[in-house]
Amino acid sequence: MSPKALDHDSINENVKRAQYAVRGELYLRASELQKEGKKIIFTNVGNPHALGQRPLTFPRQVIALCQAPFLLDDPNVGLMFPADAIARAKHYLSLTSGAGLGAYSDSRGIPGVRKEVAEFIQRRDGYPTDPELIYLTDGASKGILVPVPQYPLYSAAISLYGGSFVPYYLEETANWGLDINNLLQSVAQARSKGITVRAMVIINPGNPTGQCLSEANLKEIIRFCHRENLVLLGDEVYQQNIYQDERPFLSSRKVLMDMGQPISKELQLISFHTVSKGYWGECGQRGGYYEMTNIPPETVDEIYKVASISLSPNIAGQIFVGLMVTPPRPGDISYEGFVRESKGILESLRRRAQLMTDGFNSCRNVVCNFTEGAMYSFPQIRLPPKAIEAAQKAGKVPDVFYCLKLLEATGISTVPGSGFGQKEGVFHLRTTILPAEEEMPEIMGSFKKFNDEFMEQYEDHRGYSRM
Repeated sequence: MSPKALDHDSINENVKRAQYAVRGELYLRASELQKEGKKIIFTNVGNPHALGQRPLTFPRQVIALCQAPFLLDDPNVGLMFPADAIARAKHYLSLTSGAGLGAYSDSRGIPGVRKEVAEFIQRRDGYPTDPELIYLTDGASKGILVPVPQYPLYSAAISLYGGSFVPYYLEETANWGLDINNLLQSVAQARSKGITVRAMVIINPGNPTGQCLSEANLKEIIRFCHRENLVLLGDEVYQQNIYQDERPFLSSRKVLMDMGQPISKELQLISFHTVSKGYWGECGQRGGYYEMTNIPPETVDEIYKVASISLSPNIAGQIFVGLMVTPPRPGDISYEGFVRESKGILESLRRRAQLMTDGFNSCRNVVCNFTEGAMYSFPQIRLPPKAIEAAQKAGKVPDVFYCLKLLEATGISTVPGSGFGQKEGVFHLRTTILPAEEEMPEIMGSFKKFNDEFMEQYEDHRGYSRM
C-alpha cells in the first residue's frame, strides 16, 4: 500500500529537520509531570504573564473598549474607564474606518498605527523613517549568520525554508561579547562549502545570553555587514529590558545613521520589535513590527506581496503596538499609574536578574554572567566526567540529562544549552528571570540543593576538583 500524503515518510524533510528546543523534550516532559499533579515552574519560555506578571492597566482598558465598542455608548462608561482610555479607544477605532477589530486591515497593518511606530522610532533614534517601510506583524518572529548561543526560532526557520545555518560564536569569558575575527572565519568557512551567506542576525539585548551590545561592537558589526554585503537583521525585542546603566540599549538603526554616508545609505537593515517582551509582556496578543532600511522599492513590493498572502496581522495586536509606542503622556489621567506599574515591573526584574545570577554563582560547578538585559539567565554547568558518561549511557545529551534530572527533582522546567548552540564540551541551561520575586529565593534554594547533590553524586573526588 502506497504511503498517504501526510504519512511521516511523505512530509517535507525540512519540517522533520526543524527543531525548537524551547518547547522540546524538556517542555513535553514538564507537561506530562504537570498532568500527573506535580507543581511545575515553567521557566523555559519568556512568558511573563504566565509566571504572574500583571498586565498593564491602561492598554487593557483601551483594548477592552475596542473589543466591545458598544460600551462607548453606555452613559456610565466614564464611571468604568478613565477619559484618556476612552479617547484612545475611539482613536484606534477611527483608524479602522469604523470596521473595528473584526475586519482585515491592510496587509502591512493599519496606516495610522504604522505612522505612530515611525514617530516612535524618530523619537528614539533622532532620525525620521517612512511608515511605508514599517510592517506590523503577528509577533516578531537563505544562508544566515546566527549568533551561538542563539534563539532557536532562527535555526528552526532556516531549516524549515531550506536555508543554511552559519554559526558565529559569542565569547562567554568576555561577557558574551562578539569577536569580528570569529565572524570572518565563519563566513570564510561557509563560502568554502559553497554557501552564499546573505544575512546576519544580532539579538540585542541577547537571548539566551542577556548581554547588551556596546556602541563600538555595533559599529564593528555594521562595518562587517557592509564590507561583506550582508543584510543585518536586528532582533531588538528586549530593548525595554535593561538591568544595568553601563550599556543602555542602542538601536542598530541609530548607530548606522550616526555613522553617516556612504554606509548609512548602503547597509541593508531590518529591525524587529514586539509587545511580547519589555514591561508589557503581552506574548499572547501577538503584536510586533519590522522596519526596513535601505531596501530597494522593488524588493519592498515583493515583501508586500508575501505579506498579502496572510491577508493581515491581527488587529488587537496592531493596537497593542500603537499603545506601546505611544503610552500615556505627562498630564494624562492614566500617566502616573502607567509609570508606577511599568517602573515597578522593570525594577523588580532588575532585582531578580541579580538574585538569579548570585544564586547560580553560589552553586558548585556553576558559573553565570550577569543578565544585563532581556529576561534570561544562561549559566554554564561544569558537568563531571561521570555525569557525562551517565548521560551517554542514558542516550541523552549531557545538558539534557542534567535538565531532566533537575525537572524531576524540583519541578523547574528549563531549556538545555544544546538547544541554543554552544561550544563543544561546554554545557549550559537557560532559564527566565520571570518567576515572582518573592518566590525567587525558594526557587534558587531548590536549584542549589539539587545541583550540589547532583555534583556530589557524580564527582570523582579522587581526580575531579571542585569549583
